[in-house]
Amino acid sequence: MIHVIHTEGDHVTWTFPADPGAVGAARSTVRAQLHGWDLDGVGDLVTLLVSELVTNALRHATGPIGVSLVRPSGLDGILRVEVSDPLPEFPHERVARPGDEGGRGLQLVASTTRRWGTRPGDVGKTVWFELAVPK
Repeated sequence: MIHVIHTEGDHVTWTFPADPGAVGAARSTVRAQLHGWDLDGVGDLVTLLVSELVTNALRHATGPIGVSLVRPSGLDGILRVEVSDPLPEFPHERVARPGDEGGRGLQLVASTTRRWGTRPGDVGKTVWFELAVPK
């Protein structure tokens, strides 16, 4: 079950249970919010990246997964996306070999976003990325 934790105009946060259905639920929820903000032009990329980060959270953490969007405001034109989980260890970008099943998620985030990073939370960590969006 998806829980809306916070919604305040330009900022919305949801939590998703740590089960395989969270990936699809996060994708559709994020896409609907981007549509509501008239940001359909970045919808495919953002939902792909959210899928990767939620999948990573499911693989490595137990507990709820948080997803937040912060809409661009003013002149900055930057969309900020955050995915949080209760595991305190930070993910590491690695180079996947051609036959590897995984290991490309953070490479994809790093290569398609303006900036990205991690930060500790009260419990666990947050992986975030920023995208420039058309004004």
